[in-house]
Amino acid sequence: MLTVTDINLSIQRVPILRDVDLEIDTGTTCGLIGRNGAGKTTLMRAIMGLLPIESGTIRFNHASLDEARAHERAKLGIGYLPEDRRLVPHFTVEENILVSLWATGNPDRSRVSWVYELMPEIGRFASRKAMTLSGGQQKLVALGRALVAGSNLLLLDEPFEGVAPALAKRLMEVISDLKSEHLTVLISESDYTHSENVVDKVYSIERGQISLMNALAA
Repeated sequence: MLTVTDINLSIQRVPILRDVDLEIDTGTTCGLIGRNGAGKTTLMRAIMGLLPIESGTIRFNHASLDEARAHERAKLGIGYLPEDRRLVPHFTVEENILVSLWATGNPDRSRVSWVYELMPEIGRFASRKAMTLSGGQQKLVALGRALVAGSNLLLLDEPFEGVAPALAKRLMEVISDLKSEHLTVLISESDYTHSENVVDKVYSIERGQISLMNALAA
């Protein structure tokens, strides 16, 4: 379970997140819906330890994340797909996917093989440099990298933004397939056009404040 309680966060003294509460049960998929600038990415980055919170608590499976460094999340089985992908351009696809294993010193590549089975297209261009891929293909690779680390929790920040409709559909197929893996998933979008059929509940974020919209596919 991921639990965010009373989170407050400011950037350059400007309040971005205000008393944010969010709870995602283990094995469920949750949507985080809001316009650009509403605070979606800031919340994702706070959960990942990339931005320091001012007050409140973040817990995952009863472990506190408040003081944990960003790379320590991977050891807890937390994977992150940032909105801008953040691939290493001169690395191959496979090298980008392996980054989380290198960061944690994990020699087990079985999850990489699983990602290739889940997304065979990634396996087909595993030896290509990331810089040679289209934006949509890079999203698939970034999702693969997140899945290698995210054996328990997956944070997907605007996964469908800026990709062609066919690739957006493919991304949604992969995310839908994760239901059978009992992963806990948080997906941020400007609306839930793509994810409506897979999310169990939806939170709305507006000006850094969150409210529970409804339960959908539970």
